Amino acid sequence: MIFQQLFDPVSSTYTYVLARRYGGEAVIIDPVIEHVDTYVSLLERLDLRLIKAIDTHIHADHVTGLGRLRDITKCVTVMGEMSGVDVVSMRVQEDEKIDVDGIELRTLYTPGHTDDSYSFLGADRVFTGDALLIGGTGRTDFQNGDPYASYDSLFNKLLKLAPETFVFPAHDYNGNTASTIGYEVANNPRLQVNSADEYADVMNNLSLPNPKMMDVAVPANLEVGKSLGQFVRPGEELNVAQCRDVCGKDDVILIDLREQNERDRDGWITQSLHVPYGSFDTQLGSSGTLTRIAKDHPGHIVLYCAHGERSALALDTMRNAGFDGVKHLKGGLAAWIASGGEVEHAT
Repeated sequence: MIFQQLFDPVSSTYTYVLARRYGGEAVIIDPVIEHVDTYVSLLERLDLRLIKAIDTHIHADHVTGLGRLRDITKCVTVMGEMSGVDVVSMRVQEDEKIDVDGIELRTLYTPGHTDDSYSFLGADRVFTGDALLIGGTGRTDFQNGDPYASYDSLFNKLLKLAPETFVFPAHDYNGNTASTIGYEVANNPRLQVNSADEYADVMNNLSLPNPKMMDVAVPANLEVGKSLGQFVRPGEELNVAQCRDVCGKDDVILIDLREQNERDRDGWITQSLHVPYGSFDTQLGSSGTLTRIAKDHPGHIVLYCAHGERSALALDTMRNAGFDGVKHLKGGLAAWIASGGEVEHAT
């Protein structure tokens, strides 16, 4: 397995790049915007294709690199379902698996530092964001933090992982690079408590200053989708009402770009074809499904995904490949459902 740990000295943030093999597909966790060019260069040097970019939570001490990485690589952005960010491609739930070319990460909802904090568990390691630090735990005094939720996330979830599980946090301020669950249980001073009340008392009396970047970082990190407009031209975006109108026509083909687990979980719009975004480029080849559909139904393809990000990126890709008249559903299936649109589920 390829595993790269990168460090931002300004915010003391760790960013992680994982892939199963050279020349394969990769995932990145907690990228920092100032280092996006470094990440892209690293991916090129290792001959990796970035498939997914994950943030463990809405960071307050740096601006995320999610949006810029998406704009450069057209990767899928991922955050937990409790995140208040405007647009990300995928919002994952507790125990949901993220799979990238054999790298599998299981989602753990670990609130407390913030109410949208998630950890991601691999085969032998867990990426804990700020929920569990090396020799510490994430503060709980802003962004809807809660020391009791933090205690529950720690003692009833993370600390119950196998003792040999490696711990890779989003930050470290003392030069540490990794730990294990067993080491933290035995040595982390904030974990040497006998009750949730005792832990809450510790956390409520830390008296820490706010992160220096907080007033800039949090608003910026809530607007990951702000730059998506560059991929969609006037007339290419349909709202839900417009999508309903065109979906009733025989010659219109609706393409669902989500992954199978999203379809299983949330359903799909009636009569839509499934072409996962991960195989999108392949399906645009000379004998690909999308190429055949586009030739048979010129100007009558509507793309949709979960929240509108993947469909906007795919629309841009199709236009650049010479396919005209393709449209996408603004806000994706989430907007469709919110407006009362019906979905189908497997029986």
